[in-house]
Amino acid sequence: MARMATGSKKRIRRSFTEEFKAGAVRLVLDEGKTVSQVGRDLDVSQSVVGNWVKQARADRSNGKTGLTTEERSELVKLRREGTGAATSARHSKKAAAFFARESE
Repeated sequence: MARMATGSKKRIRRSFTEEFKAGAVRLVLDEGKTVSQVGRDLDVSQSVVGNWVKQARADRSNGKTGLTTEERSELVKLRREGTGAATSARHSKKAAAFFARESE
């Protein structure tokens, strides 16, 4: 998180319910308000509201405008599994090298 002016405190990271996010998205997509207007009205960063709207558009278009929430979750899961496999392979190589030195 970027630092604020000297002497001021960092803003505490907030979490929002799915209902709150859906309400913000509804204001933008269904009621025609701007992202910046909704952000100001709800005291939420414009970029955060924009991200919610972008994700909702992808979900509503079944992935034609980006990854759906389901696809994004699957991608995260696959990346984690891939990282685990890479770590296991690295450990296996180290073990093989260790035992090769021991047998000499």
